[in-house]
Amino acid sequence: MSTSKNDLVELQETLYTSKNPTRMWLHVSRREWIYEAMRSCAAERPVDRSIEVGPGAGGYLPLLCELSTEVVAADIEAQYLEYAQEQTESMGNLKCITDDITNSALPAGEFELVLCTEVIEHIADSSAALAGLKKMLAPDGRLILSTPQRYSPLEIFAKIAFLPGIIDVVRWIYREPIIPTGHINLLTEGELKRQLDAAGLEILKEFKLGLYLPIIAEAMGKTGLRLEQTLERAIRGTRLDWLLWTQCYVLKARQLND
Repeated sequence: MSTSKNDLVELQETLYTSKNPTRMWLHVSRREWIYEAMRSCAAERPVDRSIEVGPGAGGYLPLLCELSTEVVAADIEAQYLEYAQEQTESMGNLKCITDDITNSALPAGEFELVLCTEVIEHIADSSAALAGLKKMLAPDGRLILSTPQRYSPLEIFAKIAFLPGIIDVVRWIYREPIIPTGHINLLTEGELKRQLDAAGLEILKEFKLGLYLPIIAEAMGKTGLRLEQTLERAIRGTRLDWLLWTQCYVLKARQLND
């Protein structure tokens, strides 16, 4: 099934305004964590140049432009860059380019802030992507990274949801745009941390969020959401936190003397 630019953009925009309380919360809470991480990194040190790798519908670009003198939006997908390009008129410090993070043509050490959220799960060679992100970092620069957890209930349910016949029911329940996630490389926390270490990246901050409970999320509305939020707080930091949907990190390049 082919997916148009309008389908992709409509999906990403709908996620943050979904009529389903759980669906909206899962995405809004992640966005708020990323926002806070961006502001915190910018408060620690001036940001001359920043880059978002895989900007999607461009939701983070306005804040990135506020925090930085110059911003680059880089993607391999022309569909997303076209949409991001439409925003350049109101963001005079934004430049959109085509670039493959696994073999980037961008100069090394150029960016004080690198943002890559919900991207590496779409890349078969995430180790190469992480090495590319590390290469972009200026000395003492910061990388903000997020990606789903491999065995979280949401990712497992997503595979089931798109089975023939089931997807029709799911779309009837949500009555909102629902298209395949395109996740081809989901990582556990352990797998990702090994790749981060191999890429020469050091974790400064980490956080997990987003508990999705099938049926409860769809049938119980705000009551179900409150239950999920309570359980999320109880699970976070325990051996069960692999159930939470998203793992988020603030990272820096490991120095030779570290």
